[in-house]
Amino acid sequence: MILKHGSFAENISAKWRSAVLVCLAITLTGCGQLGPLLSNDKVTDADNDEVVFIGDSIFALSGKIQDELEEKAGQTFRRYTVSGAELSGTGAIAPSIPEQFREAYGDNPNIKTMVGDAGGNDILLPAIAFDPNKCKTRWYQFGGLSQSCKDMIDDLYVEGVDFLNEVSDSGVENGVLLGYYYTKNGLFRLASLKEAVDYGNQVLARACRNSTLDCTFVDPRNVIVNSDIIFDGIHPADSGSEKLAELIWPELEPLL
Repeated sequence: MILKHGSFAENISAKWRSAVLVCLAITLTGCGQLGPLLSNDKVTDADNDEVVFIGDSIFALSGKIQDELEEKAGQTFRRYTVSGAELSGTGAIAPSIPEQFREAYGDNPNIKTMVGDAGGNDILLPAIAFDPNKCKTRWYQFGGLSQSCKDMIDDLYVEGVDFLNEVSDSGVENGVLLGYYYTKNGLFRLASLKEAVDYGNQVLARACRNSTLDCTFVDPRNVIVNSDIIFDGIHPADSGSEKLAELIWPELEPLL
């Protein structure tokens, strides 16, 4: 039998390819039981316990951003970042960003400054899988980010403000929230997320401003270039981590 385009067998093959990509995404972003395994070591007692890092694999995969900042500061900080973490996640695939903070608070509530990121995986993971929110746009669709993607990111605004308010209500004085840079075409073809990243950063910056926490938003879009991102198209190479630390340091140093 000759298989024609659109045949059942071809559709099954396409689904298998999609499943493989999803599995790779889960591995590289650290979902499921791999989250802690693909993260730098948790640090619950440091030189300066009043500074806590929370976030996803941008921080957690290599830990180099924290390493660079600790070298600049001459002291270590507490670390709770986990690869695969989402802002609005239930914790089924990895501890959510709010859960990371609650664990840090439970270990030692004397927290003055929280540093981290949030919301990236909420956009990225669905986009890598089947893009149900239609967050990918092509070069000819400038200004064409779908309303469904905007609606999903707008929901993250509410989650973000609620979380930052919780942090403030817990007695934390300051927050440094790192935004997201543009992903690239690598193992996953993610250059088409540019407009989603733009909209996401806009919403995260607004959440930072409108929360009760004294929160500073750090925007890395004009600093990180393709060579600063590893082969997967997502995570920072050493050069990228060093640049991100350089952006964070002027905001963190006065708080120490």
